[in-house]
Amino acid sequence: MVGPRKGAFAEEAAEVEVLEANIEKMKSLTKKIQASRNRLETSGKAMNEAMAPIYGNTAKLQTTNRNIDRILDAIDKLRAPLDQSSREDRIINNGLRNVDLQDYIASLGRTSQSLAELRRTNMRANQQAIADMGALMKRGLRELEDAFRDILRESCRQTVVPLENVMKNIPFPTIPQEQLSTLRLINTHISNSFAQMSQSDVRETPPQKIYAEVRGEYVTRSLQDLAAASINTAKKVTADAIYKKGTNGIGIYAQGMEGLFVVEYDNITNIFPRDEWTIVCGATCAAPLADFTKTLRELNGHIQRNLMTDSFLGYEIVGIASKLSMRLEQRMSALRRPIQDSIKPVRETSKASMNKLLEDTRARIQTLVALPMDGAAVPVTTTTMARLQEMTNYLSPISSILASLGDGGWKSTANTGSSSSLPLDVGPDGQRLFEHYASDTIETLLQNLDGKSRALMKNKSLQGVFLSNNAAIVERMIRSSELAPLMEDYMQKKLEPWKKKASSWYLEAWREPSGYLLDVQYTNRKERPQSSTAGSADSVAIVKALGSKDKDAIKEKFKSFNTSFEELSQRHKSYKMEREVRMHLGKEVQNIMEPLYSRFWDRYHEIDKGKGKYVKYSKAELGQALSGLS
Repeated sequence: MVGPRKGAFAEEAAEVEVLEANIEKMKSLTKKIQASRNRLETSGKAMNEAMAPIYGNTAKLQTTNRNIDRILDAIDKLRAPLDQSSREDRIINNGLRNVDLQDYIASLGRTSQSLAELRRTNMRANQQAIADMGALMKRGLRELEDAFRDILRESCRQTVVPLENVMKNIPFPTIPQEQLSTLRLINTHISNSFAQMSQSDVRETPPQKIYAEVRGEYVTRSLQDLAAASINTAKKVTADAIYKKGTNGIGIYAQGMEGLFVVEYDNITNIFPRDEWTIVCGATCAAPLADFTKTLRELNGHIQRNLMTDSFLGYEIVGIASKLSMRLEQRMSALRRPIQDSIKPVRETSKASMNKLLEDTRARIQTLVALPMDGAAVPVTTTTMARLQEMTNYLSPISSILASLGDGGWKSTANTGSSSSLPLDVGPDGQRLFEHYASDTIETLLQNLDGKSRALMKNKSLQGVFLSNNAAIVERMIRSSELAPLMEDYMQKKLEPWKKKASSWYLEAWREPSGYLLDVQYTNRKERPQSSTAGSADSVAIVKALGSKDKDAIKEKFKSFNTSFEELSQRHKSYKMEREVRMHLGKEVQNIMEPLYSRFWDRYHEIDKGKGKYVKYSKAELGQALSGLS
């Protein structure tokens, strides 16, 4: 057993020795590998130290190369506008006479773009090029501005006579559509380039100025004859003639101006963008409106010098200009204020005239030193009513003027009311104000005539005739005109009392003859026979029953009646009465006298026994005489 074990151990020991020997070899190999590694690391470090500067220089060279490429690209871009400038310079310098408009504008567009690119570089080296290109742009834009002006001037060569356009209803000439398209194209380019070159907010561009200058002068020149006609037609032929509506040229002047303004509005909306319309319209119409304002100022001076007869021209101007302002405002709102400002002087004069016309009526009556001895109406009544009649032709402007004064404000010179323009109003409120003004005018007239007749006429009957005549003219001129529907309330409530008052004054004189016809009850004699038919038999019985003194009294009554009746009848016929006054007063006398005389005659006509010594008139004869008074 011992022997085999020793053999096994010997084998294992041999294997251990082999392993140990291998381990020793591995250790030796490991040391060699470590030595090689150390040498490799040392070589790598040396290599890295040697290669690092080379790699850094290579990267820098690559960056430099890229920068050089970019610089070359930038130089090419910088050279491109300069190269293009030389090409555009040839086109622009050739001028529009030698270059198509579209090509010319395209060239200017490219030049403008190139100029913008040069400015963005902000390089000092490009400043001269920027200056040269800017000068080129200005030359080109001036050329376009000249073309814009030439086209507008060409459109103004056609002579316009606004009077013919208005009277014959001929449309005003407009700029042809082809020219409008060209003008629009030019304006668009100039405006864009001008804004870019100025580099700021520009409110008025060259095309706007040119259009306002050329077309504004054209409109002004076209309206000059109408302005002169408005002044000339205001000159008076008859000093005291009341102005009649439409006889002045201001209406046609306003229509002509409106027609031309509408044409300019249509032109402007076809040439300029919307945000420029108001500016261009205002500038174009400024000069014509200045002439219009000057014309109205001259007419206002004429109205002030002839206020009592030509204040109606002022009302007409206020109406015409106000309506013109409202119509134009729908298209050109910028013109509303200038037009309203132009009529302010006339409007203020018209407001003042409302009181001055009242005062003129009062003053005309107060300065009368005598009244017609035949009771005829005085001219101031017809004049005053003619004024009111004429005012109905201007209800719209007068209503507006009265509204600005306020109800009753026309009675005071100190009340100027609102200075602002009020809308024209012919509605119930406007009519009511005019009715109040007309009522105050007529009341002023009649009250002053009443006072003057009391002072200058001692005969009350004559006063009654005088006042009746004037009231009759007032009523007649109301009923025969447009005053009738406006003054119905006045005639019922105020004019009728005046007429009744005048009639009562006149009829006071007829109390005397009517007093002689009043019957007397004679009870100191035997009872009188009853009378039912008032025939001759009754008169015989009545007269027979009278005593001598009573008979004498009856005879004296007939005699006094005859004298008084004939005297009053003669006086009645001597009065100069208006037709309706004569009929009215004659009828009033007949209504009073005829029944009194008839009854008195029935009772006592036998006192004369048919001789006609005392009883001069039969009932029929007196009736005929009374009818003759009408």
